[in-house]
Amino acid sequence: MQRRELFSSLASSLNRAKKQEKLLRPPYFGDESLFHNECSKCDAKCATVCEEDIIKIANDSTPYLDFTKSGCTYCDRCAIACEFGVLKVEDKKLVNADIIIDKSRCLSWSHTMCFSCKDPCLDYAIDFKAMFMPSINDKCTSCGFCISRCPVDAINIKVTQ
Repeated sequence: MQRRELFSSLASSLNRAKKQEKLLRPPYFGDESLFHNECSKCDAKCATVCEEDIIKIANDSTPYLDFTKSGCTYCDRCAIACEFGVLKVEDKKLVNADIIIDKSRCLSWSHTMCFSCKDPCLDYAIDFKAMFMPSINDKCTSCGFCISRCPVDAINIKVTQ
C-alpha cells in the first residue's frame, strides 16, 4: 500500500465516523427519518424563529441544537413554524440527550466555589453537596442552559436515542 492510499483510507474512515455522529435534534419530532425526507424542502423556518438562536442547520439541511451560547426554553416556536410536519407541538418531549458533568474538569469538584451551572438552571436540576460536588438530578430537562455557562467546559451532552 502506498502512502497516498493509506492516507486516503484513513480520511474515508474519519468521514464515515463523522456521518454516524448523531445530531442533537429539537425536542418536537416523532420520526427521525422525516428530517432527511422533508427538511431539504424547507427554508429553515425553525432556525429563524428560535428565540434562543440554538437551532442550526447542518450540511444535509436538517436542524440540530447548538448549546454553545444558550439553551432550549421549549417555547414551541420551531414546531409551530415547521410546515412539513417534521416538528410538531403534539410530539413535544425533552431534548434527546443526557447532561453530564466532567468531575475532572469541574471547578467545584476541584474545591473552587463555582455555581455557574446552577444559576441558569430553572428546573433546579443541579444539586451541590456541601457547596461543592455538583451532580445532575432527575429534574433535568436537558435544556442545555448550564453548558454555555460553565467557565471550564466541564459540562457535556450525550445524545441519546
